[in-house]
Amino acid sequence: MTRSEAQDEYARALKMGQKAYKEAVARGKYPYLPVLDDLLETQKVDAQQIMGQVEIPLDQLVGTKTAGRTAAFAANFMPLLGQNTEFASKWITLCAAHVDEGIRDPVRCYEYRNKFYVQEGNKRVSVLKYFGADSITADLIRVVPAYAEDAETKIYYEFMEFYRLSGIYYLTFSQEGSYAKLQAEIGKQQNQAWTDEDRMEVNSLYNWIKKAYYNHGGGDLPTTVGDALLLLLQVYGYKALQAQSPTALAQSLDAVWDELQILTLPQPVAVSTQPAEPAQVSILERILPVKRTPSHLKVAFINVRTPQTSTWTNAHEFGRTQLDQVFEGRVETVAYHGAEPGKNDEEMIEKAVAEGADLIFTTSPQLVGASLRAAVLHPEVRILNCSMEMHYASIRTYYSRVFEAKFITGAIAGAMAAGDRVGYVATYPIFGEPANINAFALGARMVNPRVRVQLEWTCLPGDPLQSFARRGVTVVSGRDTPLPGRPQREFGTFQIRPGGILQDLASPFWHWGQFYEHVVRSVLDGSWDNEQPGSKAKTKALNYWWGMSSGVIDVLFSRELPHDVRHLAEILRAGIIAGRVEPFACHITGQDGRLKNEGLRGFTPDQIMHMDWLCDAVEGEIPEYEALNEEAKSMYRMQGLHRDRLPAAEEGSL
Repeated sequence: MTRSEAQDEYARALKMGQKAYKEAVARGKYPYLPVLDDLLETQKVDAQQIMGQVEIPLDQLVGTKTAGRTAAFAANFMPLLGQNTEFASKWITLCAAHVDEGIRDPVRCYEYRNKFYVQEGNKRVSVLKYFGADSITADLIRVVPAYAEDAETKIYYEFMEFYRLSGIYYLTFSQEGSYAKLQAEIGKQQNQAWTDEDRMEVNSLYNWIKKAYYNHGGGDLPTTVGDALLLLLQVYGYKALQAQSPTALAQSLDAVWDELQILTLPQPVAVSTQPAEPAQVSILERILPVKRTPSHLKVAFINVRTPQTSTWTNAHEFGRTQLDQVFEGRVETVAYHGAEPGKNDEEMIEKAVAEGADLIFTTSPQLVGASLRAAVLHPEVRILNCSMEMHYASIRTYYSRVFEAKFITGAIAGAMAAGDRVGYVATYPIFGEPANINAFALGARMVNPRVRVQLEWTCLPGDPLQSFARRGVTVVSGRDTPLPGRPQREFGTFQIRPGGILQDLASPFWHWGQFYEHVVRSVLDGSWDNEQPGSKAKTKALNYWWGMSSGVIDVLFSRELPHDVRHLAEILRAGIIAGRVEPFACHITGQDGRLKNEGLRGFTPDQIMHMDWLCDAVEGEIPEYEALNEEAKSMYRMQGLHRDRLPAAEEGSL
């Protein structure tokens, strides 16, 4: 490149700088490069780390270390000084050298919270940014912020651990736990280092997604390209995503754009606590009827097991038959059994769609990945998954407020126990389970302030009943549904009588037919569309979380239950249904001795769903992932309390 040509390039760069300067001033923003030294005056710093020579992404290089050269550049690193200055002459020389030979000398930089600030080499950075380079080599020093509990700092500390494994700076996220999720999605163990091949493959995928992300308007969102990459990995899988062409990747990103926008919301999941009211019909629609609701629905159910091998599937199957009776002639139902996550689950959902299903219920959290992928491919089909705490707008999730029933059975257990100790058998440490345990304990303590609840887990080694027998426990809250091959009374809340005889007392009951009736009715009367929260541009994920007042969860009482105890249970049941009784609206102290609630009011749905502590009436603890059996680990990956901290996921899991 001749010097004259380089001078022309400087003139164009100068115009870019002047334009950026004027636009910043017009918007009331600082028009020059930010200065790290000024920023650190108000920030607490933990340490500085010498990182050595590192390839850093230029789009994350945003400012200078000191104020010396700040006014020479606009905020986009383009020059502001005139063409006759010494600064311009040096820039022009660097420009010509870059075109002819390339800029090889590393700059000196500081990194703070994943952004870079130049100490030496500002003009080299300016030239490379002008020509659209992706990265630059830098001798790097990291400034480590003091740890704090805010989301930004926690995400950055997660990044530092990720960088130790990957050596990658360009991947940034807006959500906590994302680095661990990415590690799992590409098939790496929690602390497994990346290979050069890993870096090359992910970098290639990232660059194509980055182009599609910004073409789609991602630059206007508070999310990152990393967020988009992780979402696509979760929906399509690493291998399938690698096989897609750039055009297909852009189409895939477009298909999940609503899911990505959910990440921009402070509360991405909206909770429906009651069935929706029927949609109102306007006067004009009465005069000029318009077909706004379907006259016929085909409803499909996808189950992991069969009714013969699973009481859970049998309960959902019983609910399906209720639809056939209630909506005879308007609703047709069909069930598909034996879906295997990661094997035939997607094919089974596709079969349901091909056979004309308008509405699909997948009845296990293990099917959420296949449900989401099907929803992206078939937006005209309504798909719901039986799970909690899933941040996906394309599907809806559903579960019941089981803790309400547990509170009542806890009161029954406290009243029926021979001493001051009752037992509780928990299944998996997933969302909602600590709330169930605590509600049971609070119910028991309401009738016996001295009661202690011995907690045992089916996902850990050992037989809970034997453990209870050693402690002299005579009343137990067992599994909520019977298991094939187990004693028929070993579920619900039961009493252990002399001779090892089990006598049932009460049990939570899922009235799935009532739930499915509500949902189908909402589609038929038009209220389904009115339930979706948020604007069209920022649709939230919707979780149905209905309780006893809607009829979808109840308590079945044994005929053997003493009349006085049943009277108490009926009073609590009526109070919960009417909204006069809240299980958590009481004085609650945790096992750690800290006050959890003063009793003025109960907890919010979000606080109950995310409860990860136990009250002081409970003896036992919530197990860690590593201690769980394999079946429980699979469930934990879907719904675990702290699933963001997990090692790599099995092939095919979401």
